[in-house]
Amino acid sequence: MDEFSFIRSIKPEYYRQSSLIKGIDDDAAVFRPSGHDIVTAVDTMVEGVHFTRQTMAPEQIGYRVLAANISDLAAMGSMPAFFMVSITIPSDWSQEELERIYEGMKRLGDSYQMDLIGGDTVSGSELSISVTVIGMVHKGKARYRSTAKTGDVLFVTGTLGDSRAGLEWLLNPKEQASEDHTYLVQRHQSPVPRVAFASNLSHLERLTLNDVSDGIANEANEIAKASDVDLWIDSKVLPFSEAIRKVFPRQYVDWGLSGGEDFELLGSVPEKDWSQVIEAAEQAGVSVSKIGYVKTKKGPEPVVKVNKSGEWEILTSSGYTHLKEKGD
Repeated sequence: MDEFSFIRSIKPEYYRQSSLIKGIDDDAAVFRPSGHDIVTAVDTMVEGVHFTRQTMAPEQIGYRVLAANISDLAAMGSMPAFFMVSITIPSDWSQEELERIYEGMKRLGDSYQMDLIGGDTVSGSELSISVTVIGMVHKGKARYRSTAKTGDVLFVTGTLGDSRAGLEWLLNPKEQASEDHTYLVQRHQSPVPRVAFASNLSHLERLTLNDVSDGIANEANEIAKASDVDLWIDSKVLPFSEAIRKVFPRQYVDWGLSGGEDFELLGSVPEKDWSQVIEAAEQAGVSVSKIGYVKTKKGPEPVVKVNKSGEWEILTSSGYTHLKEKGD
């Protein structure tokens, strides 16, 4: 495979962002934003760790790795603008398959008016894709995990556990696929970042957000630690799809807490602003659920508590934690 012909094949025919001065074809890209703060994020997907050809087609791989990054931007209250792709290519992937990966990224990027402005290609033993995204947010309006305060309403968008359920079905199909199975698989392969929802709340003075990539148990603990507060979650009001309730009636609660990769948004706002959160969700065409409250920290360390079967239990960071060693 010729690297330069491949780069030419994925180069955009035109750019959408007016702040871009120089895109692909030089040593680096140049852009000049006005009146905004810059937000960046990077995520990597590795074959055999984050996906296999059994669970995803090439275009779905591209779509999903970009979606994971866009979700990070949404959690910061940022609008996506640019992305760069570094890809390690093994010999058993054809140029056609690689172009389909980029087609998946382009399909999602186009829906947010994003421009591909650079990257790198190298040969290696396994397919690895690292995507860097760049977004913009009005000055001083970036959202953080560290701003939750006592009395805040705790909420989450969409439904939980669907992606984990979809992956389970892809790996272990046990019956003829129904509409419910198809829905869960789609939620795993083609998640929808909640950019519009977060953008609709840009006027709020204080808003805490975290994207649900590693499981709500993990993300809730990140907010608790960053804000130095306790979070109380009522499991009876956690949002679940009818599909996951039907297909996995015994697992869906645990997967909702610890499944991960739903790319929903977990957050908190002052109770006086809760009605505006509901309105923002309606405008974005997404559901939002009040799942608990932010409480004053009672112990030496902040904790997350969940009400299960009428009793409050400590909810640890049981989501998927990268690089965690056994015994930690």
